[in-house]
Amino acid sequence: MALKFLIVDDSVTMRRIVANSLKTIGHEVFAEASDGREALQKLSLDDSINFVITDWNMPDVSGLELVKSIRADQKFGKIPILMVTTRGLKEDILEALQAKVNNYIVKPFTPQILREKIEQIVASAG
Repeated sequence: MALKFLIVDDSVTMRRIVANSLKTIGHEVFAEASDGREALQKLSLDDSINFVITDWNMPDVSGLELVKSIRADQKFGKIPILMVTTRGLKEDILEALQAKVNNYIVKPFTPQILREKIEQIVASAG
């Protein structure tokens, strides 16, 4: 299955880093959103998005709120979500997992770590 990623981060630089990392590991198809609200709009308009990579700390709608909104929606409820964030505290990771993110990466990260997490998620979804 070809993956189309939605990269959600309020930092343009961070979206570039994630996009370039995806290209490095062979994933060329992605859309971008600058916060959770824009991400939800893009998800509702683009049926081909089938994987979300989101930051946690964003204005308006945070990554955690985005995860909860996606999980509460029957249409997107099963979409894989990878959270990429600076928040590495155990409590934060547990909170994200309770909101049902599929996996979690603490910044900074390498393309290899991104590949491993994506492969873990895809393997467990299949």
